[in-house]
Amino acid sequence: MEKHLHIICLNVPYPVDYGGVFDLYYKLPALQQQGVKIHLHCFEYGRGQQPVLNQFCESVHYYPRTNSLSSLSLHYPYIVKSRSSKQLLQRLLQDKYPILMEGVHCTYLLSDKRFNDRKCFVRLHNVEHIYYRHLFDYTLAPFKKLYFLTESLLLKNYEKNIASKATFLTVIQKDAEVYEKLGSDQISFLPLFLPEWKVKMTEGKGCFCLYHGDLSVAENEKAATWLVQYVFNDLKIPFVIAGKNPSGKLTRSLHQNNSACLIGNPDEKEMQDLIEKAHINIIPSYNATGIKLKLINALFNGRHCVVNKPTIEGSGLEKACHLATDAASFKSVITRLYGQPFTFGDVELRQRLLDQMFDNDKNAKQLMQLIWNNEVSGN
Repeated sequence: MEKHLHIICLNVPYPVDYGGVFDLYYKLPALQQQGVKIHLHCFEYGRGQQPVLNQFCESVHYYPRTNSLSSLSLHYPYIVKSRSSKQLLQRLLQDKYPILMEGVHCTYLLSDKRFNDRKCFVRLHNVEHIYYRHLFDYTLAPFKKLYFLTESLLLKNYEKNIASKATFLTVIQKDAEVYEKLGSDQISFLPLFLPEWKVKMTEGKGCFCLYHGDLSVAENEKAATWLVQYVFNDLKIPFVIAGKNPSGKLTRSLHQNNSACLIGNPDEKEMQDLIEKAHINIIPSYNATGIKLKLINALFNGRHCVVNKPTIEGSGLEKACHLATDAASFKSVITRLYGQPFTFGDVELRQRLLDQMFDNDKNAKQLMQLIWNNEVSGN
């Protein structure tokens, strides 16, 4: 019997040029290889229609995201209401195939009684109300702060309302615990789908420390600035910050540090080259929900990784990282590791952890079991 699946994406999942679309994109070929007939539905707002997606799917449909005042609501978060589409709902009602919603963003249909008896699954990339609360905390612009706070409050109520209406698939165990408290009793841990990365044999020593990320994101800019001002302010160790769209403020903060430099908007090849050549990838975070793709990338392709608790908690990858808590401990760990070669034993540890967790074939089979056998495992 053929297995058909509707997948609703919050954005067009190609090109794979930022962390949020890796799981969305690499899930498609993994499911196709298992014989799943995918009917893909994408909200498009600037990335364009992508013919490459047709090779993995039986059908691909695009819908505009409504970025206007009409998407403001007292009942729905903006990220959900702006992705409501009558055309999408009518198309989904033409059959009885299961529906996988990529992110809370795509769950508008869970409020529609016509889908009450449908098999519905939601991929949780973050606990969104917590994520937006962190955006509020680390954003300075008044209008953005108001938006992030309002969205966080709406999301908390909304996520509670939908918690019992679908099966939820989390990327870390900690997010599952949050949804259990919100009232969900159908939750499963499902690791990210990734490129065919293998742990690089990056033994020996690199020649600098690296922080990388999308520097236009307030949290990432804050982390980079904090590292410059409080960690590398008196360390005589080369420090590189690399990422998209750095602000003038961040650029100016580096002028007073002779050991630090900034590489703005590196292409994918250059970024991967930096990750591989660094001796230490430094990955502090202020947001403890979801999993950080830049951490996974650094573990597969780099040497030592220094993280704080929000970066690593609940990921299952704690053994492969070095934990620091404040500026003093970051300095201490970095100073110790900078003189410590990355060994074959370090590589073997990562291989055991990562190859077991991030196996696209195994994870695709787990997802299929959840959908078509209606079993939830891994709680």
